[in-house]
Amino acid sequence: MTDGPSLRVLSYNVHRWGDDREALARVVHACAPDIALIQEAPTWWGTRRKREAMAATFGLSYVAASARNAVLIADGIDFGNSLHWRVRRPFVRRRLRFIATQLAGGAVGGRTILGDVELALIVCHLGLHILGRQHELDQVLRGCKSFGLPYLLVGDLNEEPGGPVWDRLAAEGLTDLGVDAGPTFHSDNPVKRIDGALLSPELSGRIIPLDSIEGVTRADLAAGSDHLPMLIELSLR
Repeated sequence: MTDGPSLRVLSYNVHRWGDDREALARVVHACAPDIALIQEAPTWWGTRRKREAMAATFGLSYVAASARNAVLIADGIDFGNSLHWRVRRPFVRRRLRFIATQLAGGAVGGRTILGDVELALIVCHLGLHILGRQHELDQVLRGCKSFGLPYLLVGDLNEEPGGPVWDRLAAEGLTDLGVDAGPTFHSDNPVKRIDGALLSPELSGRIIPLDSIEGVTRADLAAGSDHLPMLIELSLR
């Protein structure tokens, strides 16, 4: 716990809001985020209605989105000047002998206030193709820098540490907040850390361990989504 101003930011791949919605809502309520940065938000028919309904079950409000990423905020939290951009991604993906399609990528971010400091929060979801992810990250980082502010970048990176995406993020000077946080996928038996929370040098932050949060249970985590959430406490240096 920090003595100064802090901001609780939840990064969560909610698996299209298609698993146990009540379990998912209990997890988010227990985490009590000021801002939730969502990956795999519900889409297709009635997209906005579904996202607003999902946010309501979390006790939050839906304010911005791009592709399958969305930003939700608690009452009294400022989040504005949002930027959302599509990430170029091939529709058809080949892997070995298989051909698969993938939905368009994207990222969304905006400005908020921590104490008297303005900062940006950005959420993305990178694709499954190793070379494609690197091109997508280039686009995401350009968007992050366009704010001209200290920033937190979170998302489903679809890659484990040691891969080229993580190397590029380190080369940008970003701090990997989750280095000691453990694996994030699959939620019922986590063995891979493919979700990231990266912070620019002007800010300080930590991952709050899920087992320290009253009301978060292993059963709800496994039932609510296929990913584990990352609850981040941001503070000033």
